[in-house]
Amino acid sequence: MQAPLCITRAFCVALLLMTAACEPVPSPQQTQTAMTVVKESFGTTSNGEAVDLYTLTNANGIEVQAINLGAIITALRTPDKNGQFDDIALGFETLDEYLTSNRPYLGAIVGRYGNRIGKAMFELDGETYSLAANNGPNHLHGGVKGFDKVVWQGEATENGVAFTYVSADGEEGYPGTLMARVTYTLTDQNELIVDYHATTDKATPVNLTQHSYFNLAGAGTSDILGHEVTLNASRFTPVDATMIPTGELRDVTGTPFDFRQLMTIGARIGQDEEQLNFGGGYDHNYVLDGGDDALALAARVHEPTTGRVLEVYTTEPGVQFYTGNFLDGSITGKQGRAYEYRYGFCLETQHFPDSPNKPDFPTTILRPGETYETRTVFTFSVQR
Repeated sequence: MQAPLCITRAFCVALLLMTAACEPVPSPQQTQTAMTVVKESFGTTSNGEAVDLYTLTNANGIEVQAINLGAIITALRTPDKNGQFDDIALGFETLDEYLTSNRPYLGAIVGRYGNRIGKAMFELDGETYSLAANNGPNHLHGGVKGFDKVVWQGEATENGVAFTYVSADGEEGYPGTLMARVTYTLTDQNELIVDYHATTDKATPVNLTQHSYFNLAGAGTSDILGHEVTLNASRFTPVDATMIPTGELRDVTGTPFDFRQLMTIGARIGQDEEQLNFGGGYDHNYVLDGGDDALALAARVHEPTTGRVLEVYTTEPGVQFYTGNFLDGSITGKQGRAYEYRYGFCLETQHFPDSPNKPDFPTTILRPGETYETRTVFTFSVQR
């Protein structure tokens, strides 16, 4: 994929220096001759709803697995600099584990509104809407039964899978019947493309995002503090003590939130700083440089021991950088590995938190006759 032209000059220079030794993902000894999509049963919910597993494999052996429960990405296998494959996405091996309440959105699509809405309420067109307060006094990730907990309709495509869900008027307190579709496409250029599409019959807030937890050293193997991160963001949205944005767009210069130059996650995460204390680490929305809805580079992450590189491109104006601050070892994931404190990071491309209550933020209101369309691309490579 050609690098977007809207990346800032300074970020391009930094990226050029970092990627001088970057190489395409090495092919395994036995490569696939073509892209394959395989569908199989993953089990049945207590309500009798069938859950299917879709396995996408490209010509280089990269594999993405997803289920129609929550449109969850359950596994993402990529090679390291020596060609050894490992799963870099936190998740579970069985449906029963995904049906438990203690699964902090691992791999799921969250909505109807990803992230937080302050005081679990908003006003739209003169009417006040009350939502579930499922995160202290605030509303988080669509409520008690958000999009991560419902069974979507899945359909295999030529190079991926499309998930569709109809959210009824009034579901979790939101107005309007929302027709949502999320498509995962895996390419032979080692891109996982996530396309979001939605329409509504009544004005409603919409903010969908993908909530995978990544660990480029391998899921459940170690913490992510040694991962090296670059974010194409000169500002972030500081929050109050309940994690709701204050409305300010704060310059990152001179703060622990400045990732415009390569920095490990752990370098400053332990500083005694108000915003880090509020989030228990990084759990903040970054205002991406650019802002013209073109697909642009948002983030680059490199794991030094394996050489794996993850780049995130998006048309969204923001990305939530979260460092697994609430993982505590109580969740046992794949291969019997416990997901300990800060064993995964998230890069949730999005509109800003609490936008329905912040008129100066980019709008998240979708109206009848309009189409919600956004794209995020995750690309995988290695750096020696």
